[in-house]
Amino acid sequence: MKPIDEQHIAEPGLVVLDITGGDEDTVRAVMVTLEERWATSGIAPVRRDPGEPGVRARIYANVLRPGREGP
Repeated sequence: MKPIDEQHIAEPGLVVLDITGGDEDTVRAVMVTLEERWATSGIAPVRRDPGEPGVRARIYANVLRPGREGP
């Protein structure tokens, strides 16, 4: 993954979340849940790193702003 830029966390409440899980469905479920709770960058692409276990994704969130309403 690319390094986290200072701009990504320049204000209080901004966070970068690197998510690792055993499978794509699990990682996507986590991103959906976070999106419901906080304003996030949305569902990110899930990727596999050769030789590494599981799958990974990175999202950006503002924990001071509420997320979207439930379904």
